[in-house]
Amino acid sequence: MFVLIVSGLSAQKKYDIAAFVWPSYHPDDRAKIFWPEGIGEWQTVKSNKAKFPGHEQPRYPLWGYVNEADPYVMEMEIAAATRHGVNVFIYDWYWYDGMPFLEGCLNEGFLKAANNKDMKFYLMWANHDVNMTWDKRLAGKPNHSRIWKGSVDRGQFETICKRVIKQYFSQPNYYTVDGKPSFMIYELQTFIDGMGGLKEAKEALDWFRAEVKKAGFKGVDLQLTLRSDMQGNITGIAGDNVGTQKSVIEALQFNGSTHYQYVHFLNIDRDYTEIQADAVKTWEKTGKEMNIPYYPHVSIGWDNNPRFESQIGGIVKNNTPENFEKALRDAKAYVDAHPKQAPLITINSWNEWTETSYLEPCTMFGYGYLEAVKKVFGGIAK
Repeated sequence: MFVLIVSGLSAQKKYDIAAFVWPSYHPDDRAKIFWPEGIGEWQTVKSNKAKFPGHEQPRYPLWGYVNEADPYVMEMEIAAATRHGVNVFIYDWYWYDGMPFLEGCLNEGFLKAANNKDMKFYLMWANHDVNMTWDKRLAGKPNHSRIWKGSVDRGQFETICKRVIKQYFSQPNYYTVDGKPSFMIYELQTFIDGMGGLKEAKEALDWFRAEVKKAGFKGVDLQLTLRSDMQGNITGIAGDNVGTQKSVIEALQFNGSTHYQYVHFLNIDRDYTEIQADAVKTWEKTGKEMNIPYYPHVSIGWDNNPRFESQIGGIVKNNTPENFEKALRDAKAYVDAHPKQAPLITINSWNEWTETSYLEPCTMFGYGYLEAVKKVFGGIAK
């Protein structure tokens, strides 16, 4: 958490504005199965086009198709983010077939950027299955067979935890809550299934907590991305239809919760202002029902049709920078009303271009979304 800035007798409260990062925009040999050109999902972004009259596509990045595993590129992105008030990156982090996936953006880009200490970061273990959704050539067609499974057994989990503690928790700019490094799990049911059941999942997490303490920390701040109880799947990502239950969360002793995307718990095929009103109700309901902090989540939009050759999904309407700014003010008000918890707000996202939910400057709104963050929270004081 950043310190207060004192001016006279008043103090300006600081907020932890955390944007999820989809780390797919760099060369990765394993990723060529989806994007054979070797530039990650930029391959899909650059071929984007409107699917129907009035469709607000294509949108292209003002910064171009940059390699986010390049520390000079990430130095520029960190500077732009912090200048506009985004002071935390939450990296989507993957582990498939016994090894990490898409780590280049974090390891080679962010962590080697000269100014990376200006920004905090932490990991969200994106432990969902992988099918061909990322491959525009095949996505939307009948063959959606699983390529990699997101679940891991206890042995693999211990390997993951040891790697995370040594390689990431040890970084001086790793984000913490009450001195505990934060670690988020994306898919609860997948994790439980991999461990072999709820009892085994609890034992695994208890082991993780003990290992973190053994490494010299106060413990681990274990966070969870929540879902609704809907059984449908409209994101294309396997596992996104799984709901969570309060009793399970309590049994596993999570320390905090948030959401990853509005599409996971709200009807998004309508006006953004209507969606946001329902989001605020969900925050309030979740905050009252949970025995752990809920960190308000704001999504910028949703339109994943760039990933497909023809339109297949719903679209958020009217998600202008001005309406996004109003949503951020809702989140700020929620944090102000809950002073006993970390002043953390999560945003989807820094760069989900093919889901049309990004802060990075684009050809349609310029720096509008980043300017909205700055208007509400200001930039980080050095």
